Amino acid sequence: MGVQLSRSVAGLTVLVTGAASGMGRATAEVFAAEGANVALTDLSGEAVEAIAAELRAAGHSARGWALDVADHGAIRRVVDEVAGAFDGLDALVNNAGISAFCPIDDEDHYDAVWDRAFAVLLTAHQRLVRAALPHLRRSASPRIVNIASTEALGATSRDSPYSAAKAGVTGLTRALAVELGKEGITVNCICPGPIDTGMTANVPDGDKQTYAHRRTALRRYGLPEEVAHMTLSLCLPAASYITGATIPVDGGLMARNA
Repeated sequence: MGVQLSRSVAGLTVLVTGAASGMGRATAEVFAAEGANVALTDLSGEAVEAIAAELRAAGHSARGWALDVADHGAIRRVVDEVAGAFDGLDALVNNAGISAFCPIDDEDHYDAVWDRAFAVLLTAHQRLVRAALPHLRRSASPRIVNIASTEALGATSRDSPYSAAKAGVTGLTRALAVELGKEGITVNCICPGPIDTGMTANVPDGDKQTYAHRRTALRRYGLPEEVAHMTLSLCLPAASYITGATIPVDGGLMARNA
């Protein structure tokens, strides 16, 4: 009989950015339910600590931290605090995000939208990885999961700042997978498609149904939890030979031509 690789994250520590809502919150809840120690971060420390308190009340291990991922200095401080609080760090989930749509010819706003998109959606990813590396190198199952978007694989009109930043995430993922592979650190990327989150909350339900029926194979929007379970799968100790992958979780959006 061969080596039995664990399919459990129980006792491992995961840091999830953008965990106050949507996919980030779902990811924190899924990991907590599987027995992981969960560090939740978001702009509002009160919001993530309230979620962490709910998880602790349910018998799980969780703590919340305020973190603006565009603040370079805060990143290293929070990552070190997380590793200190849980005696290590095994997985980093770069989930924090913003909407960044702007027409290319909008001379008043485009540069600011572009700069903010790259600061939050791409630069923050590499800074969090760099801060986490000393801790991940001490883990027996080190994992990095970057959350991009199907907008990195195709594009929507007026979303060039967002699409370019998310495409950068897929490139960063591949490059870091190659660079860190010799240390056993896996680096993968998930590209969610149309998901019911706060970023899509303002889209009328009828428009969502029309879009999903027209564009996705499953004819529906996805749930944040469905993305979270893919993240969990990539962080399992048993997922030790998956790295450099870009995985759409999109209901068949990218597969469908008509």
